[in-house]
Amino acid sequence: MIKRALLAVAAFAFAQAASASIAIFTDGRAMKIDAYKVEDQSIHLKLKSGGAITIPLERIDRIVDDEIITPEVVAEVKKIVEEGVFPKRSWRYNEASKPLFKTKFDKLIDEAARHFDVDAALVSAVIKAESDYDPRTLSNKGARGLMQLMPSTAERFGVTNSFDPTANVFAGTRYLHWLLNTFDGNADLAVAAYNAGEGNVWKYNGVPPFRETLTYIRRIAKHISGGQAPSPVPSAPSPVPSAVAGTAGAAVLH
Repeated sequence: MIKRALLAVAAFAFAQAASASIAIFTDGRAMKIDAYKVEDQSIHLKLKSGGAITIPLERIDRIVDDEIITPEVVAEVKKIVEEGVFPKRSWRYNEASKPLFKTKFDKLIDEAARHFDVDAALVSAVIKAESDYDPRTLSNKGARGLMQLMPSTAERFGVTNSFDPTANVFAGTRYLHWLLNTFDGNADLAVAAYNAGEGNVWKYNGVPPFRETLTYIRRIAKHISGGQAPSPVPSAPSPVPSAVAGTAGAAVLH
């Protein structure tokens, strides 16, 4: 009886979670999953094989949509990126480039941007896309605070309380600084990595062809350009029905 009740709870939890995703682990491995559910400091992963595992949330670097677009669309996306989703300019700190949205966090953003030599407008645009300036927000993936730090990212940058605005913004800006340096000042790649992880940028040798990531970089670039959207990302084809696709087991990506 208790076992049936627990199974029912688990089924309900997974029913509420997003599906068709990739769980990226802190050790660099990635696993395709059908669904996930964050519960306190743990995350439940429903595997494509039909099984499920529960692991500490701190072992997950991030979760991204598993939507790989066709080669034709990838080529078109590459063209968009080469022409410049983001303006071609330096993304180092500049006194003339200020936070964009006139919020109570502007001074904090400017301080963090100055400290880590990152463009303050870019930091503010990332915050807008990540949390819409809600310092207490908690995503269904387990990301926390203004810059939506996953527990592993918070630990990486020494943050003990991700809901503290100062600690959160300084850590998120420090991460952006690291990404910009890693990708030679290329904002397209740095912002894509903030969403999908630097491992996926290296894996695909550019912006990963995930719908979530492409939408993300366009949203931030739109804020930077003052509301003028870049070229639209082409629509992906309709997914193959599961009855046709078959029931492949859980795959680990390399």
